[in-house]
This record gives sequence, structure tokens and C-alpha cells, in this order.
Amino acid sequence: MSIVYIIPLFGLLALLFTAVQSAWVSRQDAGNEKMTEIAKHIAEGAMAFLKAEYKILTYFVIIAALLLGYMGYSHHNSDWTIALAFIIGAIFSATAGFIGMKIATKANVRTAQAARTSLARALKVSFTGGSVMGMGVAGLAVLGLGGLFIALKAYFGAEAGTAEMIKTIEVLTGFSLGAESIALFARVGGGIYTKAADVGADLVGKVEAGIPEDDPRNPATIADNVGDNVGDVAGMGADLFGSYVATVLATMVLGVETTSLDNFGGLAPVILPMFIAGIGIVLSIIGTFFVRIGENAGLSTGAVQRALNMGNWGSIVLTAIVCYFAVNWILPETMTLRSHEFTRTGVYGAILVGLVVGTLMSIITEYYTAMGKRPVNSIIRQSSTGHATNIIGGLAVGMESTFLPILVLAGGIYGSFALAGLYGVAIAAAGMMATTAMQLAIDAFGPIADNAGGIAEMSELPKEVREKTDILDAVGNTTAATGKGFAIASAALTALALFAAYVGVVEANGYKLYNAINIYKADVLAGLFVGAMIPFIFSSLAIRAVGEAAMSMVEEVRRQFRTIPGIMEGTGKPEYDKCVAISTEASIKKMLLPGAITILSPILIGFIFGPEVLGGFLAGATVSGVLMGMFQNNAGGAWDNAKKSFEKGVEINGEIYYKKSEPHKASVTGDTVGDPFKDTSGPSMNILIKLMSIVSLVIAPTLAEIHGKYQTTTAKVEQEAKKPVAIEKTTAMLPK
Repeated sequence: MSIVYIIPLFGLLALLFTAVQSAWVSRQDAGNEKMTEIAKHIAEGAMAFLKAEYKILTYFVIIAALLLGYMGYSHHNSDWTIALAFIIGAIFSATAGFIGMKIATKANVRTAQAARTSLARALKVSFTGGSVMGMGVAGLAVLGLGGLFIALKAYFGAEAGTAEMIKTIEVLTGFSLGAESIALFARVGGGIYTKAADVGADLVGKVEAGIPEDDPRNPATIADNVGDNVGDVAGMGADLFGSYVATVLATMVLGVETTSLDNFGGLAPVILPMFIAGIGIVLSIIGTFFVRIGENAGLSTGAVQRALNMGNWGSIVLTAIVCYFAVNWILPETMTLRSHEFTRTGVYGAILVGLVVGTLMSIITEYYTAMGKRPVNSIIRQSSTGHATNIIGGLAVGMESTFLPILVLAGGIYGSFALAGLYGVAIAAAGMMATTAMQLAIDAFGPIADNAGGIAEMSELPKEVREKTDILDAVGNTTAATGKGFAIASAALTALALFAAYVGVVEANGYKLYNAINIYKADVLAGLFVGAMIPFIFSSLAIRAVGEAAMSMVEEVRRQFRTIPGIMEGTGKPEYDKCVAISTEASIKKMLLPGAITILSPILIGFIFGPEVLGGFLAGATVSGVLMGMFQNNAGGAWDNAKKSFEKGVEINGEIYYKKSEPHKASVTGDTVGDPFKDTSGPSMNILIKLMSIVSLVIAPTLAEIHGKYQTTTAKVEQEAKKPVAIEKTTAMLPK
């Protein structure tokens, strides 16, 4: 069992790498006094938001931990340790977001300064900043899961196939629940913050006043740059931390049910996903050294995109090779899960399927959101006829973009199940998430580059500096979209694995589902439809929150333009802090209701209607949420890059159009609509479906115990009713 003790060491290695890279970024030149002052405003605004958000979430964590502790203590299959695991998961998730925020607010100004030297130097600083976040998130996840598994196994005295091992894994679901809960609030709150500021800044600054993006005269520009950090960095960090943990945990839950030989004490299927996550960190670290461009590279997005692809694909190929040896070393030749026998060769095949699905999802998402491709070009052409046709074109692209990814996802589910059953589906998701550190490094580099461009603009650096940061920002938009496509694909596979784990836990605790949720039952079918509705209500609340907060932002920016003398001439100083306060207050208030719906809806459905109806509810929410996430992420990404295409000039019907032209104004409107799609509601869908599944998994033993007794009583009544009734014959019954 010594392999179990190796797993947390992978996490410590990632955190060591994080510290080294962070120190390197801190040593880089931060530029002149004006640049450092602007960066200080952004950092202070970001930390003020985190402080306010974490204060609210502390109350939530304490209350939820007390409820979990009571439920665990009163239920015979668990104990108070689930509350402790929940608190640790929440703290680790919040720490992952904090690490990302801290490094991003250091790397942004240093990237702007590096862009004065060369594009290669700017890429190195911004990507190194992103890699700090990527490795920090992966390291905390592996350290937390591996360390907690060792501690709980010792505490319960758990061995393979025993009730104590089941109890150990049940308590680990508390760790995942804590991680996903913080991720949801961080993603939704950060998304509302960033898009309220962004939309407000765009509508008044670019559309009404006709001033450039990130112009220091715009009072909302600091809030906009703060938003890039709180939404796309801290929110994304907590988001993928939760995804990473949930994916590994789902595989471990199914691994406990899998009967295997004595490999690693009979725990081989449980250990494998943790080991893959750990070794994925090492391979992602190696992959970071592939992200390089030459000092003489031209000013084009192609060179930067190729460098990032080299790092991404390099880590994926290395994972595929190393997993072959890991699977053959850890797993026995054959295993069985719920009467389904499969081989370790099948498990390795399922891991390859997961890697292929993740790669294809990224490629397809890049096609639908990248500059120069048919979907974005179609939106550009439709911008020439006005704002309405731009909106129509973006919506059409978003809807079309669900077709190929869903086919890929469906093929991945079918293929991985054919190779290794339900365990194959779960391990496919774990294989896909093995390179999370690299995926997140690539994703986090985008908002750092975006902030660098803003600082360059506000500091009035030479035009060629902004050209370099714009190249990084354009690539960052595409990588952000591909990262979200990757995240929603992994969420779908993870949710399916969690669903299978939920069915197993319910049956193990005495409620008979016979390995299936029967949708022919009216109550289950009703639950299916109700579950499918939840992502729509969630999206409505998130988008409405952005709209209402943006209205307040617009009014404040207009007020300042109207009342502060000399603001448009550059002699008057805008009141940046007022706009920061508007975004902070709105995001904290508006994130609570969507979060409450996500957590409470499965609890209410489960306790009122029972485990089977809750199963139908989860199925509906998963399918609907995956489609909504894909549609919104891709539509928003396509709108954004359609707008950015005008910066270098686009040809429409033989005529070249630039910024401030009428088609460009139409594209700004489309981007404004797409902003809450791609940065608030869309990315939240993957947390929504996973969090509801994890909540269901945590309450599954209690539901089974409560409704299992009712089910037993009902079965006895039905059995008694079917017995023949003896009727005493009397003369009154004889014919007259």
C-alpha cells in the first residue's frame, strides 16, 4: 500500500513548482510608476472582492458543516468526519482561487512591461503566471484527496470490501461537496462582477462616448480589469479544482464497488484515479517547457496558439503513454462491477477515449470561437446589416455548436462503457482531467494578457506594446473558450459517473432500484422535466443579475461623465472606487439565490419524493445543463472574437471596416450580449450539474434509509393485498 503514500507527494511537488514559478514572476520588472499604481488599484479591488465574498461563504460553510455533521452522526453509515472533510474541501477550493488571484495581479503588469521588449517575453511571463495557478489547483486537489484518503482509511481501519471502506469514500464526498460549493459561488459571484463591469464599461465607453477599451477616462475600466481576475481567474481556479476532485472521487466511489484481485490490497480500482491525477501533474510540468516562441517570431496569433498547443498536446501524448504502464502495474487482469466483467486493457482503452474526447472538444470549440474561421466570419458579415442580425448570427452559431460536441460526447460515453462498463466512463473522465494543470495554465494566461493590455492602454504605453498584448488577448479568448468546452465535457462524464455512484450508494443502503431509474413511472418522468428546467432558471437568474448590475454601472459612468469636470479631456480623475463598489455589492447579493437553488433543489426533491424521482431529476438537469453550457460558451466566445476582428480590419462585401465603424458597433452589441453567456451563466453549468449530483450522493444514505423503510412497508401491503381472500359461504349466497 506504499503507493497510496506517494500520491500526496505529487501534490506537494506541484505546490513546490508553484512557489518557484511565482517567485520568478515576482522578480520580473513591474514597469514605471504609473503602471504599478494602476496594477495596485486592480489588485486592491480584486482582494476587496475576495474578502467580501469569503466572509459570506464562511457563514455558509459553518452552517452546512453543522448540518452535515448532524446528518453523519445520526446516520449509521457515517459520522461527524464528513463535516470536517467538507470544511477542508471548502478551504482548499478557496485557497485555489486565492492563489490564482494573487499571481494574476502580479503577472498582469509584468506582462505589459515584458511586451515592451518582445512578444516572446510577454508570452513567457503571462503563461508562467497561468502555470502557477494550474499547478496550484492540481496540487491542492491531489494533496487534499490523497492525504484525506490516507487519514480516513487509518481512522476507520478500512480494508477493501468492508463497510469501513464504504464509509471512508462516503466521507470523501464531503470534501468534494465543500470544493464544488465554493466553486459555484466563486464562479457565479465572480461572473456577475466581471460582466457587470465589462458591459457597463462597453456600453458607455465604447458605444456612447466613442473612447477605446480600457481608456483611463472610463470610470468602469478598473472594475472591468478587476473583474477579469475575480471571474476568469479566481472563479475558474475554484471551478476546475471542484471538477478535478469530483472526477477522481466519482471513479473512486465506483472503484469501491468493483471486485478485483488482491492487487494493492484489493483497492487497485480506487487507487488508480488518484495515481493518474498525480502523475498528470508531473506530465503537465513537463508540458510547460514546450510553450515557447522565438524572439524573432512575427506579430501573429498563429505562433502563440501553436506554442500553447504544443504544451497541451505534449502533456496529452505523455499522459497516454504513461497511463499504459500505470494501468498494467496497478490493475489486475480482470475486474467486475455490477455483474459487468472488464479487463485492464479495456480500462486503458477508456482512458484513451477520455483523452480523445477532451482533445476533440477543444478542437471543435476552437473552430467555433477562433478568428478567421467560418462561424466567427459569419457573425462579422451579419454585423454589416445591423445590431439585430449580429445577435441572430451569434445565437445561430451557438446553437449549431452543440451538434458535433454532443456526438463526440455520446460516442465517448458509449465507447468507454463498452470497454470497461461504468468504471470505464468514470476513468475516461479521470483520464481527460489528468492534464487539468496544463489546461488551467493555458486558460489563466488569457485574463492575465487581457489585464496587461488594459494596463498598457491606461499607462499610455507605445502602440506596439498594445499590439503585442492584443495578440495574446485574442489567443486567450480562444483558449478560454476551449477550456470551457473541455470543462463541460468532463462535467458530463463526471456527472454520469456520479449518477452511477448515486444508484450504487442508494441500493447499498437498502433502497432497491435494481440498477435502474424507471422513467415509465409518472413521478420519475415528472422529475426528469423539472430537472431539465433548473439550468434555464439558473441561467435566467445569473444573466438577469448581470443586466441589473450593468444598469447601475451605466448610470454611474454616465453620472461621472456628466458631473466630473475635465474627465473627457483627461484632466479630471474618474472615481474608480464607486464602480468597484457597485460590482462587488451586486455580485455578493445576486450569487446567493442561484447557489441556493442548486444546493436545495436536490435535497427537497429527494426527501419529499424519494431516491428514484431524484434520479430522474438529476438525469434531466445533466442533459439540459450540458447543452446550455455548450451553447452559451460558444456563442459568447464567437461574439467576442467577431468584435476583436475589427481591430485589424475586416473585409465585408469588398469593403474594409475598422473600429468605430457601424458594423463594429453592431459587433460590440453582440459581444455585450455574449459576455454573461460565456463568463457568467455558461461556465456555471458544469458546476451546477456536478454539485447537484454530489449533493445527491452525500444525502443518498439518509434518503435510502428513510424511503427504504417506506418502500418495505409498501411492498408488504401490496403483497398482503395480492393474497386470495377466503370467503365464508352462507346460505344467503346460494341461488334462490
